[in-house]
Amino acid sequence: MMHLPKIDMAEVTRLIREGRLQDAMAMLRGATLHAPGESGSEPGAASTPSGGGPSTVREKQPPAPPSGDARAAPEPGGDAASTEQAAGSRHRHGVAVPPIPVTLRGLLGRMTQRLRRRVPGRTIGLPSERAPVALPRGARFEEHRHTSAAGTLTYKLYIPSGDHGQTLPLVVMLHGCTQTPDDFAAGTGMNALAEQQLFLVAYPAQSLTADATRCWRWFSPDDQQRGHGEPALIAGITREIIRDHAVDPARVYIAGLSAGGAEAMIMGATYPDLYAAIGVHSGLAYRAADDRPSALLAMRQGGSGTRRQGSDGAARLVPTIVFHGDCDTTVNPVNADLIIAAAPGVERLRKTVMQGESAGGIRYSRSLYTEANGRAPLEHWILHGTGHAWSGGSLEGSYTEPRGPDASREMLRFFMQHTRGAAA
Repeated sequence: MMHLPKIDMAEVTRLIREGRLQDAMAMLRGATLHAPGESGSEPGAASTPSGGGPSTVREKQPPAPPSGDARAAPEPGGDAASTEQAAGSRHRHGVAVPPIPVTLRGLLGRMTQRLRRRVPGRTIGLPSERAPVALPRGARFEEHRHTSAAGTLTYKLYIPSGDHGQTLPLVVMLHGCTQTPDDFAAGTGMNALAEQQLFLVAYPAQSLTADATRCWRWFSPDDQQRGHGEPALIAGITREIIRDHAVDPARVYIAGLSAGGAEAMIMGATYPDLYAAIGVHSGLAYRAADDRPSALLAMRQGGSGTRRQGSDGAARLVPTIVFHGDCDTTVNPVNADLIIAAAPGVERLRKTVMQGESAGGIRYSRSLYTEANGRAPLEHWILHGTGHAWSGGSLEGSYTEPRGPDASREMLRFFMQHTRGAAA
């Protein structure tokens, strides 16, 4: 008979409310969590009772880069939960982590379902729990694999039913930690907008081999450069889609959440000749960190980053729209201010602030940074009272705040105002 350790269920509930699913799992295993930076533990680490062996848990924090640079794509349909169940145990940074007992997993699942109903601003469930969404007749949501000298990544591509070979825009969407393309598509509702307004949507998928929590490695210097690592792979996916479909190369955009938002900033900075505009939700500035410790510091206190510039060294202002909740405890909202501050030429733009409230009751401050000709290449939304969640998103996906203004629709509106090569 299995004897369960004494568990502080109030603490487990708190962790689930904050979206810290892996920490909650660790608590259910009987682990004792340490605060980041606590003596004797690395950030995010947990110690288990004797006989359990050490384990590491993370919650939307960028883990230490794995050794080497191998990137193997995950198996189709694979995710952290199904991998754990299939393999019986997981390895994180070379350390075996025992599987969660079925009784504990069921308990966690029931708690998650209850909290889904009680906390409208966030869903916590594992991506594997979400059934595939039915597609409109004639639409396709295809899975592809891209391989280059930089490695391999899978990606999903949404092709709306109205695509009949005409030239269409492309939006590249970069998910956050622990998310998958299907989860991110469901949460942001970007595919539904693609049906309405006719554009293609691509969702690159971070591999479990590159990162056990599917975080993009935005803090790694090797992954902050044009032609290297993750930027090369994501740019390669973008170019592959442009080659294989009728995409307007002047209307290619990129957006992301959290680590995906930080990665979107890297892509805009290193490939300004490829992307016409950037959308960042709850992310960080380009080069806000250069290793794991500085990444954690930037997430807590802000990372100023560096001015964005092209491969020729010249400063380039790629139009950027930023969203951030002012109660975000995962990525400090000051990072949104720092993204704007690092934009080339921002000091020459005229700032106008407007106040508003969404239909769901979320107040926001919207700042436009306008040039003399009336063009606004920078836009900053502060979402009052919200946390680390995609504003206006659907509860079908994780890390969403459905009561807020529709970030997906506003990003798309902003994107369509800008084409690559347009005079500043």
